[in-house]
Order: sequence, then structure tokens, then C-alpha cells
Amino acid sequence: MVNEDFVRFGQGGHLVLVLHGWFGSAGAWGSLIPHLDGDRYTYVFANYRGYGARQHVEGEHTVAEAAADVLALADRLDADRFSLVGHSMGGSIMQWVYADAPQRVRCLVGISPVPAGGVPFDEETWQLFSSAAEESASRRAIIDFTTGGRHPDAWLDGMVIHSLEHSDTAAFGDYLRAWAKTDFHERIEGAEVPIKVLVGENDPALGEQTMLATFAKWYPNFEIEVLADAGHYAADEIPVTTANAIEIFLDEH
Repeated sequence: MVNEDFVRFGQGGHLVLVLHGWFGSAGAWGSLIPHLDGDRYTYVFANYRGYGARQHVEGEHTVAEAAADVLALADRLDADRFSLVGHSMGGSIMQWVYADAPQRVRCLVGISPVPAGGVPFDEETWQLFSSAAEESASRRAIIDFTTGGRHPDAWLDGMVIHSLEHSDTAAFGDYLRAWAKTDFHERIEGAEVPIKVLVGENDPALGEQTMLATFAKWYPNFEIEVLADAGHYAADEIPVTTANAIEIFLDEH
């Protein structure tokens, strides 16, 4: 089911709100959806302001605003309790949702998630990422780098095309500052929510060591799984394995 601001799959009793990354949208999960269990779960894939069907919705494009919109969506769905799956930037947003409404969150699953402390950049890398709002070549270079330079041109080009067609340029630029520069780890430090982090073995930035230095220190009930043959986009690169890893954890909660 496609709505003006989300995509719904399944009719199960466990609601899972799924939050996309910087290059994604609610419509970017097409490789993953066929491998999810719609009988046990209801998955709702959200769009932030400036993305997908909400591409022209104005906003401040902050982590706080996106999290507030996710909670508003949960209210519209009459969902008192839900789990959250967040990829990359969506991993930061899902943690803010938890910080705002911890009593409503069953568990968290991060796929190469951005830590609640943000992401440090050297000047050269920041220039590359900053140019990505206007330059498609920069978007392509980032995707190629964060997946270990392993994927064919057609796949890289498809990822870039989706990003360009499903995000507003100004919003895309704003969200970089949001996920990279927002530090709210004190709001979640010591939180006892069950959380699992999935990382690709070929992700050079948000890989295992980054997660152990951040999430593992902040969340007592932290689990991590390193996914072979994946980089930063596990849901696209190895969708069957990713879906299985998500649902094994959800089954426990």
C-alpha cells in the first residue's frame, strides 16, 4: 500500500517503522520487501520532508523534526507500540524517536546506522559530501566508496538516479548537516532498549569499529552482526540476509 508519505507492507500484529538513509526514500526498499514476513509484521516505510512523495513538503530538515514526524505517523496509525529499523541517517532519527518516546519503542535495528554523536569528517571528505547535493558524480563516488568499490556501474548509477529523483536538492544538503553534526548521545546513553546493529564488512566508515566505539558504549542491550559481502547498503546488496537478520531480532521482542 502506497500513501502520500509512506509505503505499507504486511498486516501482522508487530508494527515496524522503517526509516531510510540520506540517499534513500520510502520507495527505496524494493529489494528488501519481497523477503519480509507480512503475516507476522506490518512494515511502514516513511518519507522525511523533502523525500519521495513528501519531496515538496517544507521543513527545517533536522533530526528532531524528522523524529517528530515519525511519531506523528505512528499516531496516525494508532500505534501505541512499535519497533524501528533505521538505515544510515535513519539510524540517527530512530534513536531520537526513542529518546522522545521510550515507552512506545519495543526495539531498535540499525543498518549501518549513524551514531547519536554524529559523524566526524576530515576537510576533504566533508567537501565531497557537501558537494553531493548539487553533483551527481559526488553522490556516485560516495556510494562507491562506502560499498568498498565492488559494485558494477549499472548498480551505482541506479542508486544515484533514485536519490536524484526522490530527494529535494536543498533538503538533501540540509540533512547532511543534520545527521553528521547533531550530537545527542547524552539523551540515549544507558538506555536499556534492545538494539541490534547490522554492518557491512565492506563499509569503511560506519563499520564494526565505529559501532563498538559508540553504540556499544551507550546501549547496555547492544548486539552487532557483521554482514559478509555487504557495504553500507546491505538492504540493496544482500536483501535476503538482511531481512532474515532483522526478523530474527524482531522475533525476540
